[in-house]
Amino acid sequence: MLYPVCVHPGDNSHAHGVEVPDFPGCFSAADDLQDLPRMVQEAVEVWCDGEDVDLPTPSGLDELMAKPDFTGGAWMLIDVDVSRLDVRSNHKPMRINISMPAGLVHDIDRAARASGATRSGFLARAARQAMGA
Repeated sequence: MLYPVCVHPGDNSHAHGVEVPDFPGCFSAADDLQDLPRMVQEAVEVWCDGEDVDLPTPSGLDELMAKPDFTGGAWMLIDVDVSRLDVRSNHKPMRINISMPAGLVHDIDRAARASGATRSGFLARAARQAMGA
């Protein structure tokens, strides 16, 4: 999702600062302008981590440019991968269709019951462990 960010240009001894207005208090910096998208993604992920919030709708540039807090900054639109954000909308269950050998499904069900989990919960936990998350 494209979010507007206000970039405060740096110089030879200062990094480029960036503020993400739709995520209040979300800031980052980078020495090189091409690193800003990665730094904004990381900053937004940290801002959302563990917060019980809804994903904000991106503000319009006209509205933001009129605010005195952003005087002297340059505007960029950064594509934030919202699927990586820890927000309420990403915690909703999503039905998926996968295929596995029948014997494996039976083994999964048996292991899930033994651990007191559902098949979905068991597979989600196994996926997180496999990804190191």
